[in-house]
Formats: sequence, C-alpha cells, structure tokens
Amino acid sequence: MSFSSVADTRTALETAGYICTREIATVVFLAACTQKPVLVEGPAGVGKTELAKAVSHSLNRQMIRLQCYEGLDEAKALYEWEYAKQLLYTQIVKDKISEVVSGAANLPDAVDCIAGQEDAFFSERFMLPRPLLKAIRSDAPVVLLVDEVDKSDPEFEAFLLEVLSDHQVTIPELGTLKAVHIPFVVLTSNSYRDMSDALKRRCLHLYIDYPDVQTELAIVRKKVPGIADGLARQMVDAMARIRRMDLKKIPSISETLDWAHALIALQVETLSPQAVADTLNVICKHREDARQVRDQARQVVNFS
Repeated sequence: MSFSSVADTRTALETAGYICTREIATVVFLAACTQKPVLVEGPAGVGKTELAKAVSHSLNRQMIRLQCYEGLDEAKALYEWEYAKQLLYTQIVKDKISEVVSGAANLPDAVDCIAGQEDAFFSERFMLPRPLLKAIRSDAPVVLLVDEVDKSDPEFEAFLLEVLSDHQVTIPELGTLKAVHIPFVVLTSNSYRDMSDALKRRCLHLYIDYPDVQTELAIVRKKVPGIADGLARQMVDAMARIRRMDLKKIPSISETLDWAHALIALQVETLSPQAVADTLNVICKHREDARQVRDQARQVVNFS
C-alpha cells in the first residue's frame, strides 16, 4: 500500500485513529514519496510515537521499534552473535574439525586450517538480528521507529547516518548488507539534546506541539468514545488553561486522555473545581504543579 495524496494520507491516518493536521499529513506523504526519514520533535506525550504506529497501520506494514537510551551501541541496535549456538554446532561437528586439522604439522598450522573455515560459523545462520538489521533485511517493507533518538550518544547517532543515507550496514565478518526494501523511518526526539546537522539534513523535519482546542477535542472523541460531549468540551478548555500556567511539566495529550478516563470512572458529568482537585494526580506529575492548579481550580473551570 502507498499514499496517493496528502488528503489520502490524512484520511488514512485518521482511519488508523490518529487525528492530525494537514502539516503532519503533508510531511508523512512526502516522506513516503521521497523515501526520506522523518525526524519528529516535540514535547513528550503529543503523539510522536503514535504517528509511527498510525503510519504502520495505514501502510499495512510491520513496525520495528528501536528504543534509544544512553549507552546504546551498534551491537545492541544491529546484531549479536549467538555464541551458544556456535558452540553447540562446534560440538556436533567436532569430528569434522578433526579432519580439517589432520594435516597440520603444528598448532599454528592447525589454527590456520580452522581460520579457513570461519565463514561457516560467522554467517547469518548464527546471527541474532536486532531492530536495525531486522528493518533493512526484512523481506517485506516495514516502518522503522527509532524512538527517543536524542537519548542516544552522539557516536551512535553518527552510526545511524550510514543506515539513513545508504540504507545499508557494514558487518566486519560479513561485509556490507544492503536493504532489501527501504523502510519508512520515523525518528522521535523530546529535545533531550540537539541532533546533529548531519542527521537533520537527511530527514524531513516535523515539530508536533500541543494541539489546539478543536484538534484535542477531536482526539478525545476518537480515543474516548464514551465521554459526554459537554464534559469533553469542558475538559479540553480546562486543559488549555492549565497549559498556560507556569508549570514544570505541562500536561500533554496523554494526560488529557487519562483525565477523560478518570472523570468517566468517577462518574463526573460536569467539570467542577472539586473534580479538578480530585483528579490532580492524573494531570500533574510534580507536587508544585498540582498545588498551582489546585489554587487556580476555579479559574480553570470558569467557562462563562
């Protein structure tokens, strides 16, 4: 499957449950057309990872996810050798190994004989592929999500350039492995650190911010179909006011959806200062933020 236009892309993403702007749909469409990665930046919880999932669903492709973290290296992202399997095979074919070294006059010659057979043990048969290798060696096109790439080290980011630029990886024992199909690549960043210019040049850039009221209302209606329309409107308006406060951690869409589920569980029909106070632990993740919202709860729910 593929996207035929920006409008088709937007419809497909919304069918997959992802309410998006025309800007988002345009970037996704262009990424599919040009086979360029998309670097998606924005606050935590605004739907960056969900966008990759929606693209996967829309294109009917498997999504392969690489979760980045400090200390992530090539071996953890690309492949590792199954040494236990290699050892098992060695034990099974030990008689054959004896035949290989039977003509050796000394130990160095025996080692040379065994070295001549090393391709038998350093092959894809004994390789355990990690997300990056799975993505480029997949028999069918996939969506590759490189999640929170900003948490990885600059050295790993430099390694990614080969994958993103040339759609290939180099493995010392096997040589260069080219992609069977070029994956649709989505990289997400919470701006933990700045990405290099070299990485940014290879990507289409997309910044997803907190949604406007109408977009967020559409998201709530889509994700929480059981919520009353009046309560949904009150909650989204209240969330917009909360985000204008000077908070340490501004609530995102994920908190909005959690809040909606909490209000339904408490059988709240109309948002009130008391309802806000009762559910602060869902909205706020820091004590000082909760205190500030509690102190301004009447202003938060003043819908007149």
